[in-house]
Amino acid sequence: MIHILFGQSPSGCLKIVLKKIGVTKEEHVISFWEMFSIGPIWHLQEEIGKEARFDWMKNILNNEYDEFDEYKSGFLKAINQIACIPEGEPITIWIAENSHEQTGLRYVLYLLKGRTNEVKVINTTKLYAELFSQPNIKCVVLHTGEISPEKLQIIYEETKEKHPLSHLEREQFEQEWLNLADNREVLRIWQNGRIQSVPEDYYDQYIINRAKQLHKKLKTQEFMKSARLIGEVLGHLEQYVGDEFLEYRLKKLIEKGVFEVEGSMEAMRLYSVRLKND
Repeated sequence: MIHILFGQSPSGCLKIVLKKIGVTKEEHVISFWEMFSIGPIWHLQEEIGKEARFDWMKNILNNEYDEFDEYKSGFLKAINQIACIPEGEPITIWIAENSHEQTGLRYVLYLLKGRTNEVKVINTTKLYAELFSQPNIKCVVLHTGEISPEKLQIIYEETKEKHPLSHLEREQFEQEWLNLADNREVLRIWQNGRIQSVPEDYYDQYIINRAKQLHKKLKTQEFMKSARLIGEVLGHLEQYVGDEFLEYRLKKLIEKGVFEVEGSMEAMRLYSVRLKND
């Protein structure tokens, strides 16, 4: 069995589960250390699309820790691992209801186009709600990485007998990927059960509004750590985009003169911002 997940956290949790139940020799994990909700995916199934994405991601990732080189090598490694999955080896793809994992699902299924491997899809958002919701308490999982290894193991056990996707279902996902990959937008959201492309500045006003709230909470218009503002935005968003993109948009707002800045913008921890007075 091959498991495919999108992110370091969910992959790490599943590896803990597989080790605990003693199946690490029989079941393996492929992980995309990636954020599919952001960045161009135009023709990502082709070399021209991969290069376009890599060029864009260079401007997003923190160069201080060579993040881009690690990102690129990890991306290509995951693609190569998928290409090397033996025929007949069953595959399980783990996803939650967010644009990141849902986009990744469609991309991977397109990469598996024409392969005879059985493919199961585990929707962790739905299963978490079914298995762990309590009366008067609504449990919502934004992304698979939020689930503890203990609860992920219960989901794993509950889905052992889940049926694989039909040929028709796989074809539908493959076509959905082609539709997505024909779009040049660099930001996607999950809305009404669908992936929707939105303009790059979609979250800009939200960032500004959260900054206003923080200024009000602090009862001052003094500079605030950029990491605090970005953390505040992440904590209230009902979408999954990651802090790199939000910092990228914050820097764009700084360039536009919406925010003032002090400190070095080489890394998030080194600078502070405040809304510019009108």
